[in-house]
Amino acid sequence: MYNILISAASGVALFLLLLFAVKLPWWVSLLLGLVVFSVAFLLISRVIMKRVMVSIETAGKDLQAQPPRFEKAVRELKEALQYGKWQIYVEGQVNSQIGMIYYMKRDFSNAFPFLEKSFFKNWAAMAMLAICYMKRQKKDKMIATFEKAVQWNSKESLLWGLYAYCLNECGDVSKAKEVMGRGLKKLPGDGPLKDNLECLEQGKKMKMRSYGDMWFQFHLESLGALQKHQMAAMGGRMQRRMVARR
Repeated sequence: MYNILISAASGVALFLLLLFAVKLPWWVSLLLGLVVFSVAFLLISRVIMKRVMVSIETAGKDLQAQPPRFEKAVRELKEALQYGKWQIYVEGQVNSQIGMIYYMKRDFSNAFPFLEKSFFKNWAAMAMLAICYMKRQKKDKMIATFEKAVQWNSKESLLWGLYAYCLNECGDVSKAKEVMGRGLKKLPGDGPLKDNLECLEQGKKMKMRSYGDMWFQFHLESLGALQKHQMAAMGGRMQRRMVARR
């Protein structure tokens, strides 16, 4: 990464200058060199991340527009990929955002290559990648992806629910129960996890709609069910507006 290289070069240059030209003790030269490395790294990181955040915020405004400007948002984010060479994890974070946009559009073929490069701490993007593997009948990769996601995001109730749901869809009910049990150890007393574990133990279909819009964005319901949910949500918003106007 350019940031690390530039910062390290600055620190080494100062270390050598102080050691051989100024004749300071080696430990003083090293200490000052490390200070310069740290300051340079932080300053460059701040500049790069500020530029990346501008792109992400602009893309967010495009997605919130009516109608959403999906392609414009993707173009804005793709431009931010240039900063991936400068700062660690930037490329993964931007790829996560692009992949999620395509996925939520149900453009799974375009979403997949970006989701493959997702930042491991973005649990939603990792879950979408795991679901893509499930749909491609690659159960081992699905499990590996979910395991990596829960390792870094163990406090996300919906992530544990998605993991168990996908295992159940693959016919591995016992493994699904085990995952729900692991989730409850991380989130004791979590209502949706407890309810869905009971559903699995009783041989019933898992009830994921309690997670609301967050659940529907993973497109594991039929298109008809999604449309009904959107219409119901729209009706609820209209009713609230009418009440507010009275």
